[in-house]
Amino acid sequence: MAGPLSDRLKACYDQWIETRGQSSETWMAILADRIEFRSIAMGDPHGAAFTGPRSERSEIKSYFDGLLAEWEMVAFRIDHYIEDGDMVAAVGWNAWRNKATGKLFESPKVDIWRFEGDKVVAFSEFYDTARIFAAATA
Repeated sequence: MAGPLSDRLKACYDQWIETRGQSSETWMAILADRIEFRSIAMGDPHGAAFTGPRSERSEIKSYFDGLLAEWEMVAFRIDHYIEDGDMVAAVGWNAWRNKATGKLFESPKVDIWRFEGDKVVAFSEFYDTARIFAAATA
């Protein structure tokens, strides 16, 4: 079921997709100063070092900078938003090309967002880590 938080995220995802990942400021605007920011790759140095955990809004920009330095968005979509109280799950699919290897990474993707008021205080993303590591390896 969608709701007001889902609508807010949908606007951010729409801009993310339209700009092919060049709109990190849209995400930054909805983040709280303190945030639990996690990616399933957890900063693995074999192709996803930029995904390390972060706990401050000021640290999140480095995630986007690392992502865009190493990867080019090929496709991205969100198929479903599931909202329950202060939590939203965004369920979709994404594809990125590694700039160094030229290899394509494609995977289902699930993002889990938790809000306090109008700000995001927790974010976790899930995707196929074997595929991202394979695409990052020469």
